[in-house]
Amino acid sequence: MANSLAEVFRRYGPTYLQKFGNTVPIAHRNVMHAIEHCRSGSFGHAVYRCDACGTTHYVGRSCGNRHCPTCQQHKVQSWLGRELDQLLPCEYFLVTFTMRPELRRVVRSKPAVAYTILFQAATAALAELAADPRHMGAARLGFLAVLHTWGRTLEYHPHIHVVVPAGGLSADGTRWCPCRPGFFLPVRALSVLFRAKVRDLMKQAGLGNTMDRTIWQSPWVVHVQPVGDGRHALEYLSRYVFRVAISNARIISCDDGRVQFRYKKSGRRNWSTMSLEAHEFIRRFLQHVVPSGFQRVRHYGFLSPASKHSIAEVRRRVEDFTFQSTLTATALAVAPALPRPVTCPTCGGMLHLVAIALPWRLLVLRRLVLRCDRQRAAPRVYSG
Repeated sequence: MANSLAEVFRRYGPTYLQKFGNTVPIAHRNVMHAIEHCRSGSFGHAVYRCDACGTTHYVGRSCGNRHCPTCQQHKVQSWLGRELDQLLPCEYFLVTFTMRPELRRVVRSKPAVAYTILFQAATAALAELAADPRHMGAARLGFLAVLHTWGRTLEYHPHIHVVVPAGGLSADGTRWCPCRPGFFLPVRALSVLFRAKVRDLMKQAGLGNTMDRTIWQSPWVVHVQPVGDGRHALEYLSRYVFRVAISNARIISCDDGRVQFRYKKSGRRNWSTMSLEAHEFIRRFLQHVVPSGFQRVRHYGFLSPASKHSIAEVRRRVEDFTFQSTLTATALAVAPALPRPVTCPTCGGMLHLVAIALPWRLLVLRRLVLRCDRQRAAPRVYSG
């Protein structure tokens, strides 16, 4: 692909690594290598045979890296279907927790620790305020939290999105404790509590000792928005769960040492364009690489896989309280994600997978396929 993230890394990645040398983390180098060689044959080939014309096709395998814009799109629909199956017949809210801009340098220097603190502070603030009898009195919430780190122009902007139903379970798990219609929790109290949680956790981790004290006195942004039955909020978040900071479709050109891409300004429908020096573009992209093994999507409370309360049980508690289940049929009706058929580029016939070949086994596999063709027999699966 002429204008793609892989092409940017091919053209300007070597000079970027030469310029910054050992300061580039190993994780960033691995991401650059994976994206650059994705579907190029470096990771082997998938061998397909056309049912109609009998042509054999060799397709370069994907890198499978979660930061690659070409490898994660097929997972979105299946993830969304699973999450929609967990919806309860009640109102939902989207809560966004944002760190102060002054903390971004510290967060970027220690991402694994800082992102964990961000999750812990947000979830602890929600649980503590929801348990207060003056607000909800729910001992156990259940919600989905997603880490998002980029803005529209690849700037660094770490924040947490939380999709949470309008209520929770009582301490014994036998009663649904709802919030007021259209009102989840007081935003001012939630932002103050979130700020305090971040401050305490950062001090425990040794990250807050050199920070300006005014950070902990300034107002923090926590946004709470009602989102109906939760469907649209999940569809919105699905754009970030398996997508990266920029897609190949947004890259316009990568010539003359610069990368031009398009983006939408907040509140506008028309596209705008931005041109960045190639090394700056790579730097902006790589700062959104998540530490190895870090989970950007997490389930808490009765939505956690380890919860002793099943989602069916929680749904019954909600229906017992509301005495209606009209939302159940609409919110949970999800069309299954069907895999896209693979067709032959020669005749349009259906392709079926014959074998997977590692790079150093491809020559042997080609000879095996040719031998099978001569013998007019079904190709054998070669595993090396």
